[in-house]
Formats: sequence, C-alpha cells, structure tokens
Amino acid sequence: VSSVTCSIMKLAMLNTDFCIFCCFAYLTDVCDNPLVYNLPPSSFRSSSQLSSSHGPGFAKVNRREGAGGWSPLLSDKNQWLEVDLQRRTQITAVATQGRYGSSDWLTSYLLMFSDTGHNWRQYRQEDVLGAFPGNTNADTVIQYKLDYPVIARYLRLIPLDWNPTGRIGLRLEIYGCRYTSEVAGFDGRSSLVYRLSARMSWTGRESISLKFKTFKASGTLLHAKGQRDHSLNLALEKGRLLLYHHSGSGGKLLVSLGSLLDDQHWHHVKLERLSTHLNLTVDKNMHTMVFLCVFLQYFWQLSVAAVQSHGLQTPILPNRNFCGCLENLLYNDFNLIKLAKQNSPQVTAVGNMTFSCNEPVFVAVTFTDSHSFLQLPVLTSWLSGIVSITLQFRTWNKAGLLLTFSLQQQEGSVFLYLSEARLLIPNVCVQTGSGLNDGQWHSVELNSKENHLSITVDRDEGATAHTRTPLLPTAKSQLFFGGCPAQAVSLDCRNPFQEFQGCIRLLKLDSETMDLIKVQDGRLGNYSGLQIDMCGIIDRCSPSHCEHEGTCTQSWSTFHCNCSKSGYRGATCHSSNYEQSCEIYKHKGNTSGQYYIDVDGSGPVKPQLVYCNMTENQTWIIINHNNTDLTTVHSSPETNQHFANFHYTSEEKQLSTVISQSEHCEQELLYQCRRSRLFNTLDGAPLSWWVGGPASGEIQNYWGGALPGSRQCMCGLKDNCLDSSFYCNCDADYNLWTNDSGLLTHKENLPVRSLVLGDIHRPGSEAAYRVGPLRCHGDQNFWNAAFFEEETSYLHFPTFHEELNADISFLFKTTSSSGLFLENLGIKDFIRIELSSSTEVIFSFDVGNGPLEVKVRTSLPLNDNRWHSVQVERNVKEASLRVDDFPAAIQEAPSDGFIHLQLNSQLFIGGTASRQKGFLGCIRSLQLNGVTLNLEERARITPGVRPGCPGHCSSYATLCQNQGRCVEKANGFSCDCSQSAHTGVFCHKEVSGSFKSTTSITYIVTEPYEMSRNSSYLHSSIYSDITLRGEDISLSFRTSQSPAMLLYVSSFYREYLILLINKHGEDFYANLAGLTSIGFTGCLSGVRFNSIYPLKAALLHPTSRVTVTSPLVPSSCASSSPADSYAAETTHSLSGKRSVIAVVIFVIMCTAAIMARFICIRKETYRNQEVKAAKSEDNHEFPVSSQAGSLRVQGENQKEFFI
Repeated sequence: VSSVTCSIMKLAMLNTDFCIFCCFAYLTDVCDNPLVYNLPPSSFRSSSQLSSSHGPGFAKVNRREGAGGWSPLLSDKNQWLEVDLQRRTQITAVATQGRYGSSDWLTSYLLMFSDTGHNWRQYRQEDVLGAFPGNTNADTVIQYKLDYPVIARYLRLIPLDWNPTGRIGLRLEIYGCRYTSEVAGFDGRSSLVYRLSARMSWTGRESISLKFKTFKASGTLLHAKGQRDHSLNLALEKGRLLLYHHSGSGGKLLVSLGSLLDDQHWHHVKLERLSTHLNLTVDKNMHTMVFLCVFLQYFWQLSVAAVQSHGLQTPILPNRNFCGCLENLLYNDFNLIKLAKQNSPQVTAVGNMTFSCNEPVFVAVTFTDSHSFLQLPVLTSWLSGIVSITLQFRTWNKAGLLLTFSLQQQEGSVFLYLSEARLLIPNVCVQTGSGLNDGQWHSVELNSKENHLSITVDRDEGATAHTRTPLLPTAKSQLFFGGCPAQAVSLDCRNPFQEFQGCIRLLKLDSETMDLIKVQDGRLGNYSGLQIDMCGIIDRCSPSHCEHEGTCTQSWSTFHCNCSKSGYRGATCHSSNYEQSCEIYKHKGNTSGQYYIDVDGSGPVKPQLVYCNMTENQTWIIINHNNTDLTTVHSSPETNQHFANFHYTSEEKQLSTVISQSEHCEQELLYQCRRSRLFNTLDGAPLSWWVGGPASGEIQNYWGGALPGSRQCMCGLKDNCLDSSFYCNCDADYNLWTNDSGLLTHKENLPVRSLVLGDIHRPGSEAAYRVGPLRCHGDQNFWNAAFFEEETSYLHFPTFHEELNADISFLFKTTSSSGLFLENLGIKDFIRIELSSSTEVIFSFDVGNGPLEVKVRTSLPLNDNRWHSVQVERNVKEASLRVDDFPAAIQEAPSDGFIHLQLNSQLFIGGTASRQKGFLGCIRSLQLNGVTLNLEERARITPGVRPGCPGHCSSYATLCQNQGRCVEKANGFSCDCSQSAHTGVFCHKEVSGSFKSTTSITYIVTEPYEMSRNSSYLHSSIYSDITLRGEDISLSFRTSQSPAMLLYVSSFYREYLILLINKHGEDFYANLAGLTSIGFTGCLSGVRFNSIYPLKAALLHPTSRVTVTSPLVPSSCASSSPADSYAAETTHSLSGKRSVIAVVIFVIMCTAAIMARFICIRKETYRNQEVKAAKSEDNHEFPVSSQAGSLRVQGENQKEFFI
C-alpha cells in the first residue's frame, strides 16, 4: 500500500522570501486500511440475531442502518460475530463501537482467526492474555492495535462482558492490508528439490525461511546438503521441530524448538547461518549454535518435504514424509515455490505437489474449566449391547473424566476417565495407556458387544485392554463428555472424578462422525463452557519460564518449576540458594570451609564450590586447580621444554566474574632452580613464560612479585638478586639451588592457565615449580553503600529493563519510620519498594493488570539503626517480599493476565524527583537481577547523599564472641580479641595448649596501683583500701590425672589462690604441698585471669613477662573429645570477701574439680625487723615447692600467675 504525502517548504534567500510547494510521493509500509467498510452483508455471520434489523450485516463502525448494529437473541458468552474478508489478509488492528442510539455495548471480548472458517485460533496478547478491553458507551470508537499482525481470512469476535444495564451490541471495523504469498501443498508422497547454481560463491550469510501448516504430528520439512557429506535436517516429531546435523560419522540432534506445531495453523521457521553461527527460529523462539567446522560454508542442494535419514540409529519410517502446506519458501532471496511455478530448471517437483493448500476439516471442542461438558444422545442401536465410540483427545492434566453414561438393570454408570495419565474404566477393572497427559493427540476406541469389551489407545503404538463385561446403556441414557451439567441429578449424570480440561475431536459413534457444529447451533445435544471448532491448548513450558535448568511441568491452567537440582529457588527457579561471596557468609557468622557461591546471584553464571578462608581480617576466596603441589622437573636431552596446563575447579565465566568483583586477587608463582634459567637476558627471547588472563589468556614474561612486561623477578624489582647483572636469581645459572618466587597481583593477567619452562635440557639442570591456587578478597558489592542525609535527596540510574523475571535485594538502616527505597515508572506499569511504617515494608507494582501490593509486617521495629535485608522477586507466576528472616509474603499473578513489565523512566533510589519525602538513612548492596548498582559512585556527585555508611557495629557486634570488641572500619568491621582469651576472626577460636607434668607458664603481673617501695610506712587502713576486691578467673581443661594442680596465684598482699583437681573423698589439706608439686598433664584452654590471658600470651604473643618451662605444644584438644570418653560441662562460682572465681571444666575421667581458696592476710604496719621476720614465716603457711625455677611469693607491686 502506498500513500502520498505533501509538504510545504519555505526557503529564505538573502532578503527575498518565497515559497516552494513540493509534493513528495513515497512508498511506506503502512498497513492500516479499513477492511469492513465496503464488505457485502453476505460476509457477516453470527450465532444469532435479536431481529432482522439487528443482523450481523449492520455491524459496521459509524453506520446507522437497521437497528444501528448487531445484537444477538440472547446475551451470553456463547454468542459470536464472524467476518469473512474474502481472502487471506494481514490484520493489524480492530475497532469496536456500541449499537447506535442504545445502551448496548461490549466491555471486553475475545478475537478468533481462521483461514477456512474452521479450526479457530484465539489471539493472545503477550502469549497469555486473551481478553481485549471494549467500550464505555455506545458512541465512542475504541481501536486496539495488535501486538503482532495476523494473517487470516476470517475473524470472529466473542463477547465476554457487556454493559450490565443493556445487552450485547456491536459495530466493528478491522484494519490491515492485502497479503500475497506463494503456497505449495504436499500429500506425504511429494517433495521439492532445489539445486544451487555452480556459479554461486560463498558468502558469510545464508538463510532458509518458510511457513508451514502440517496435518500430521511428524514429518521431514527440509534436508540441506552441504560440503564433505555434511547435511542439516529439519523434521517434525510429535509437534516439535528438531534440527539434526548429519555427517559421515553419524547424526546428532542439535536442538528441539517449538511445541504443538501440529495444530493446523501456520508457523514460521528460519534457519540462518552467520559465519560460524547457526540460528534456528520457530515463531518467536530463537536458538543460536556455534560451529567450528567448515561444513556450513554453503548448501548445494535443498530437499523439501522429503524423507531423509537423520543419521541416528533409529530408522525413519517411510510414512514420515511431510504432509501439509508450505508458504513463501525462501532460500536467501529466491522464492523456491515461485521458481517451481515458473518451471525453473533448478527446481524439481516430485510427486503430486500442488500450488494450493487443501486442508482437512477437524472440528475440535475445548473443555476450558470445571463447568464444561458435552451432552449427546445414545444411539438406539446400542440397546442391543453393541457399542462403539472413538475419539481423539489431548490434555496436560493427569486426571479427568472423558465419558460417562448410565447402564441398564440398575448397574449404575460407566466412567471412562484419566487417572495418573492412564485410561481407566473402574466398573470393569480396565486400564490402559500411559503418559497420556503429554499434550499430544491420543486416540481412544471403545468397543462393546456380547460378552466382550475392549479399549484401545493409540492403535498400533498404544495398548488394548479386554474384559468380558459388556456395556448396556438404557434407552434414556445420555452421553456426557468432560463433566456433568450443574443440574445433573435429573439427567442421571454424576461425576465422582475431576473434570476433563483439554480438547476432543473426531468423535464418532458407531463410525459416524458427530457434527459438533450442530451442537453449537443448538440442533444436537447440549453443551456448556465449550470452545467449539477450536483446540485452545497452550504449551506453558515452551518456551519455558523455568530458569537455570529448572524442570518445567504443566497442567491445563498453570505450570510448575522443579528447582531441586538447579541450585536456585522460587516459582521460576530465579533466585539463588547461595550467597554471592565468602564475605557475605562470614558476616552471617560462618567460619572457614567450603561453600557454594553464586557470584552474579540470579544471573546466568552457575554457582561454584570454593574454599572460604575466614581466619584473617580479609576474607579469601580460594579456587584450586589440578596441580598446586611443588612439581619437580628433571633435565632431559629429548625434551627442550616442559609444559604445564592448569585446569580450575571453576568454569571460565565463574573465574572471570570472581576476579572482576574482587578488590584484590593474587596467585603465587614459585620457581626453584639449579642451573635452570628463567629469562636470562632482557635482550634475548625468554626461556620460560606463563599464560594468564581471561579466556585463553595471553603470554606473560614476568615472574611473581615483578611488574607486567618487565622480564624480571621480584629480586630484580627490589634490586637484591644474587647476581646484580641479572634480574632473576635463577638467571645467574649457579650450580646451587636458589629460587625466584612471588605473588602475581595484576587481576587482568589472572588466573595462570599454563606454564612453559625452557631451560631443562642441559646436563645438570634441575628445577621445581609451583603455581598456587587463585586467591581473591574484597567483595566490591557487599559494602557499596550510600547515606541519604536529606529527605529530598535521591540517586537515579538507567531504566530497569527486566520484563518477565526480576529480583531486587538490598540492606538498609534508618531511624525514620517511613521512606521510599526504590521506584521505576512506565506509562502505566511501575515498581515501588518503600518503608511504610516502622514495622512494615511494601512492594507495589503494576504490569497492566492493575496495582498490586505485597506487604511484610515485622514484630520488631525496622527503624532501630541496624542493618535489615529486603529481598523482592517478581515473575510470571507470583511476586514475593522477604524482610530479614520474617516469613515471606507472596502475591500470585493472575492466571490469564499481562506478564511483561514495561518501564521507561529512570530508576530512582532513596526518593524521586516528584515526591517530597524520601528515605533518610543508609542503603547498601543494592542489586537488580544480580547486578550491583554503584551507589558510592553516584553519591559522590549527588548533593545530600554521601558515599559509604558508618556504624556497622550496631548490627554486627554480636558476631564478636568471648569478650571480643567490635571495631568500625570504612567498609565493614573487625573483632578486636586483645581482651579475650580466644582468637580468630570473631574471637571464636579457643587457644589451647597440651601440658606435660614438667610444663608450666609463669606470668608476672604489674599491680594496677603503683606502690611505693617503702610500703611499710602506709597505714593499715590505706593498705586495705587499695587491695583488689575480686578476681575473675575462667579456664577449660581436659585431663585424666587426679590429683592435679591447675592454677596458682600469689600476690604481695600475702594472698594465695590454688586451683586443684582431686578425687572424691580424699583429704587434700594434709598434703597440700605434695599435690601442688605434681603439676598437670592434659589440655588447658581459654585461661583468663581478670584481663590477663597467660596461655594466649605464651602461645601467640610471648613477652618478657611470660616464662614457659618445658615444651608447650598448641593443641585443639579443647574443641574435640574422644568418642569413648565421658564429657561434662560445669560452671562453678565461688565468692569470698575479695574474690570471685568462675571455672568451666571438661572432665574425661570421673574426677571432681575442687577449688580451694586459701587466704592469709596480715594487715599491719611493718615497723620493725621482727614483723618482717614474721612475714617470712607466714610465707610457709602454705608451702608450694618449686619446679624449674620454683614458685616465688612476689613482693612489692607484683603478682605472679602460675599454671
């Protein structure tokens, strides 16, 4: 269709104005001509009409003839209006209008299309939504432009709803343009062969496209022969299109696309080669394959609709030729059907190929819901006991009633129904078939005569069940298919099973095909809830909405994703089960170990198993490869070079994403050498090199610790090589062992993929190398945060384009009770996440079905200035919202609604340009579909927003255990364990030592109060006031020794404390000196004396205050116990006038822990030598013999702690 547009151009030249009128004619692709306006009345049909003046011929927009439009006799959902456009036409839009001068108009409707006036196909928006919005009055014309054009001759409009105060009334217009095509028909024995010209040269692009309509579920569409015995086959198999590659070595299935392609509707196929890429498109679905071989350089022969071997072991049956019609068969720019019409020598038609499409008519009925049924009378010939019923059905449901009718002699009713996808008749214990809910057409033949009943499913390919019980219907029996009417009692119909949802066609009673159009017209039987002359089955799993290799299964009305083996969760397997980094695991309180991480969350990169090292302040991700050990290389005159390839436990995409998202990565590269050089000189070619970086990597000629491209080792960079004339120790070529080692830290060159050592062939050359695992730390995403200081401040980002599946996650902390976290708008669609109150978060959105809200109310306040997590997911099945660990709220999506989220504004964070009150506080680690938004980068250039966020200890301080202190950092926090007897990243690791009887630790403690050396002149009351009022002691031990001494403490105040283990019933007072001299054999852990940690100091931080006798061996004995030992945990607390003692005891053998506190205090002013002598005597009140230096009673301002 062409259109002419005239435009006026005004030109000004110098001081003279003049007009030039130009009329430009140009061709456009506009396809919006009105098609109904000039059609004759014979082109209109309807289910019924209220009167002759309300007939369908008056249903033209803006026309007032007759009663001003069409109105049916009854206003119900069984009515329809049909328009015959006289030929196949491209339809782009539909407009509706109410009946003139009335209160009759439609508010919603369905559109059906057909080429033949049968086998209607419903038009669906977004492949899901079927209903179109109608009118709000009788005069306004409402036009709806179709999302995609439709090629059809017939259009049928079915009213769904109408003005409640009126009735159905309609005037209609259809817009589009003429459609031309070349069509060929194949009867299963015919084909078409196209031979390419020998003069055609190879090009980088080659394509084959066509439309097909098949009358059988299986058949060969296309066979393309290429070079070197290579070929491609396109074949239909059970309604799916399969692409095979065949070569001399056999055949291989490349891809399977499409579903339900045997629905007798046109389907588009395109096979396109772009260099080494091969694209297969079926309708809207495309799959891309990459080939490295050369067989796809070009095709030299195409066979259409002919049987060719797929190259598989299973032979192709001779009846698998294509039976159906092809349209616009194009090879590049050549229309092969048109060439066949022109008798081109390049095209050969084989068999009875026609240039038309003569398709058989199969009238199907669709059972849409639980109220659907079809009622037909039984045949009078059946009263003699000879019954024959055949039909075909297709469904996704495992269960459903196909047929029921009543029997004679009060034998009840017979039920033919599906159960677990098998066909059953419970009355006579007959079952047959399996997997009948696969969406394919299945035939059923039920035959009963005399004393024999048989049921056959799928004829030769199926199974037959037999019984000797005949079926004898009554004279008043009615056949009910699919279900029973609502008033079924009077009709003697009952259904104890689930209703059937699916399609039935080719229904025959005694070999007579039932004319279901008569049922539709009311001339035969009865029905309700049926779609007649169409099969409305939909494959909800093709294409599958299940992500990450989740398995899709379906019923008639919905689908389900099995995510159990995918590593993901949710209704569509969208959200990952795993954290994105080791850093996140650490801040959830986990310790070092192997973890699955999913570096891009819901993105395409699969989860990977890594080792998380959390023993340092930095949290390391460690990825191993196949050889991290030191590998020795011996000289060999036959080998000039040694090659080593490294294969990592993670895939390529996983590696590159970990490296890019980490702040720092490193890999150790070590080379030990004896007369084996690395680079030798800067001028010559390097003797050795390694390959590193993304994908296949690049050759690198520097060593660990040096700079890229330097041809140096670390010693060359630091100028401390063994020979200053070389830049590597090994290049000096000494006849002694030396090494060059260091860390590779430039992320763009990691990981190391291979290593080549070139100086190993000389006599006497020896070498060893080691390439360490890849180590990375610093999650750049987890701590990325912004602090919103003003209510009017916000950040903005590009539009969030995720139409089907979207997840949003972030952490926030605030002291405000409300605020907007995020908002993105479209014309009608939107998404919004906000804090509506101190205990409620709301996720609201609209995808075209009206606004919906998902709310989570918490039992704890969210404005407590602590970090809280928010996780949002929206997919085609549901929307969910989770806050912290509170139960998630879920909102199911409409089963027949819009599914595409269409946004076009900027994405606003923390507020919007139009709303006055935004969010006050911090937002951190904001991710959209696994991609982190760089809040800090935007915050640096945005007024009212600061990058980063302080105050992490308010949320994470509880992770610091055992008196560990939380310390704020710019990005995160750390635990200070200096005031804890424990160590580790969370002060969670006990410091334990293994003691022998000769092992002891002595720790000299300086008193907190400075005392004058002439303390004898202090008054006794003052002396008493500065005495410590308590001691706080804790420790853990494991031993089989009894008696044993655990602890001895003395001070210059002449106070003593001894902690002993003694058996029940023994009197240790009599032999105290002997008990304290035997020492301790076993394990001690977590020893604390007030704020002193002597065991930790002896093992980890030795100083001059700590004295250790005999070897003290670090041990993990406190964290585990033998399986056959007895373990008990007890806490003891003793309080005295000046001390409190708390002891945690682990006892292996049956012993008792006895704590004794012996205090001898002299509160005197020492004025003479006699008193001083008395002091010396008092020292022996509790004699403690010494070992290896003895225990001494300390004087002056010291205290001795002995274990």
